Amino acid sequence: MSSTGFLVLGLLCTFGAVLLLGLAVDFSLAERRRALRLLQAQVGATTPGQIPNLREQELSRGFAQRAILPLVEAAGRAARRFTPIGARERYARKLVLAGSPPGWDAERVAAFKVIGGIVGLVVGIFVTSAVGMPRFPQIGIVLLLTAVGFFGPDAILDRKVQDRQKEILRALPDTLDLLTISVEAGLSLNAAIGQVVKTVPGTLSRELARMLQEIQLGVSRADAFKNLAARTDVEELNGFVLAMVQADVFGVPISQVLRAQSKDLRIRRRQRAQKQAQQMPVKIVFPLILCILPALFIVVAGPGVIRIVNAVLGNLT
Repeated sequence: MSSTGFLVLGLLCTFGAVLLLGLAVDFSLAERRRALRLLQAQVGATTPGQIPNLREQELSRGFAQRAILPLVEAAGRAARRFTPIGARERYARKLVLAGSPPGWDAERVAAFKVIGGIVGLVVGIFVTSAVGMPRFPQIGIVLLLTAVGFFGPDAILDRKVQDRQKEILRALPDTLDLLTISVEAGLSLNAAIGQVVKTVPGTLSRELARMLQEIQLGVSRADAFKNLAARTDVEELNGFVLAMVQADVFGVPISQVLRAQSKDLRIRRRQRAQKQAQQMPVKIVFPLILCILPALFIVVAGPGVIRIVNAVLGNLT
């Protein structure tokens, strides 16, 4: 490793040490404040002999909760100061569309981005310096790994949103068919939705159950449907919500609207399957060229090439 590489690595290690020291101090102060609040909350309701041992409570937690999670939270508090308000709102919106995964919030996403970028930078500089790569490829690889670490949480969150939307889209036609049958059998719309929630498991049923809870708490049916569309952002479900809101406003029979929406969703599902089938030949071209054809060429032409090479070498000798 060159002297420049040692200098860069030393500066990076110094920066990392200062950062970890700051996070450790922040973590220590946060832990003291949390312990003080817990003690103040329990002293008034218990006798001194009944106050639980705070050290035992801390040791009963896992290593990730005691060591890693506080560092992530401290990094999140530090990143919040430099994260624009629009970015935090965008992360919060994506988390809602992803179903509000447990342990995820906008602050933690920002913390993961900062930590991922720093880890990618450290790994890139260490690896490229240890290998002894030229300067320009070294800079490119370091920037690439830093970008991967920084934008990795965004990619994971977007993937969660897409998977959840696909699950809702797959369950929507069958759920709507069951809802139509229940309404035509004489149930009210709320009772039919409750029957669907009890019968069909999955993300869509949980969202419908949440919509029913909002209605029971006093939210109007139209607003509850709009909130459902805002939490999912699925085009087909948005169309269904719009039709239901209009039917509620203009007094159109719910059974007719459900029947029309169910038919439309079945047609869309068939068209979507046909579109995916038509795209399949194009998608298998590159795996065919890169994986199957080279192996086939080696198996078919390999023995002949070996014989030709042996014959040429035999004639030359």
